[in-house]
Amino acid sequence: MAYLSGKHMVAAYDQSVPILNDCTIEAEKGQLAVIVGPNGAGKSTAMKVLLGMLKASSGSITLEGRDISKLSVQKRISLGLAFVPQTDNVFPTMTVQENLEMGAFLRNDDISQTLTEVYDLFPILHDRKNQLVGQLSGGQRQQAAFGRAMMTKPTIMLLDEPTAGVAPKVMDEIFDNIVNLKNSGRAVLMVEQNARQALEIADKGFVLVSGCNEHTGTGKELLANPEVRRSFLGG
Repeated sequence: MAYLSGKHMVAAYDQSVPILNDCTIEAEKGQLAVIVGPNGAGKSTAMKVLLGMLKASSGSITLEGRDISKLSVQKRISLGLAFVPQTDNVFPTMTVQENLEMGAFLRNDDISQTLTEVYDLFPILHDRKNQLVGQLSGGQRQQAAFGRAMMTKPTIMLLDEPTAGVAPKVMDEIFDNIVNLKNSGRAVLMVEQNARQALEIADKGFVLVSGCNEHTGTGKELLANPEVRRSFLGG
C-alpha cells in the first residue's frame, strides 16, 4: 500500500461538472511522484483533494493505510502533510529565519533540530538567514518556501508548480532542491507544467487528461511512451 494514496477520486467545485473523474494518485516515502497534463486537466484539484482543501464526492484518501478522507486540512498537516502553494508561499517582508520560525508556529516543542536540518539541506538559507526573503533570488525564495514547509516536520510534501514563471537556470536549481527533499526520506508529490523535466527526475508519474489517469508509470516509462511524448512532450 502506498504511503499516501488517493484512489478513484471524484471532485467538483460548487456542484458543477466533476473536475476529477476516477482519478488515482499515490506517493511513497523517499520517492518523487509528479502530476502532469494539459491546463484544466485537474492537476491542482487533485492536490487540493489530497490536502483536504476540496472535498471529494467519492473515492478514498489514505495515509499509511489510515483513511483521512474526512479529516480537516489542519489535522492532515498534523499527521505529516505539508503544502507549498505556487504563489504567496513566503513572507517577503520577513527574514529567512523568521519565515522558518513562522512555519513552526503550531509546534510546542524545540524547533532547533528542524532548523538545523533545513539549513543543512539548503546552506544558502543559513548564509542569508537574517536577510529579507523578498531580497532573495527566485530559486532562493523557493528554498525558503520548502524550508518553511519542512518546519512542520512533514513526512510528505505537496508542491504546486514550484517552477512556475522562473528562468530555465532557476528551474534546474529548484528541481535539484526537490531531489534533495526526496533524498531526505520524505515522500514528495509535485504538480508541474514542465512535464519533460519533471518526469526526468520522477520516480513515478501521473498524466491527467480531463480529470482522469490517461497514463501512469515510472518517469522513465512515461518519457519513453510514444503517445505521452507526442501528446504532452512535444514529440
